[in-house]
Amino acid sequence: MEEPHDVIAIERTHEFKGLYHVLGGALSPLDGIGPDDLKIKELLQRLSNATIEEVILALNPNVEGEATTLYLSRLLKPLGMKITRIARGLPVGSDLEFADEATLSRALEGRIAV
Repeated sequence: MEEPHDVIAIERTHEFKGLYHVLGGALSPLDGIGPDDLKIKELLQRLSNATIEEVILALNPNVEGEATTLYLSRLLKPLGMKITRIARGLPVGSDLEFADEATLSRALEGRIAV
């Protein structure tokens, strides 16, 4: 997660029963924010001191969030645990005709069996 208020959003769902790690932002080279500016070292330390089965990357669906997700997935893959990300797609109550191409594309990629 990027910021502490993201934890509150996930907690409201009552769906997640694990531990959280807040990075304190997202990678943004244009703004001078690199890996050393986030709590990535602390994440790696936490992962090395515990038996973790899965890491769920829950970052904002913007350029910075996507870059951070890609960076973390490549960094964490060699640790041998399952690395996933939250699904992306259409919000409840929206109309397909008003969705942008990227959102529809991600919704199709993340489809599930019913």
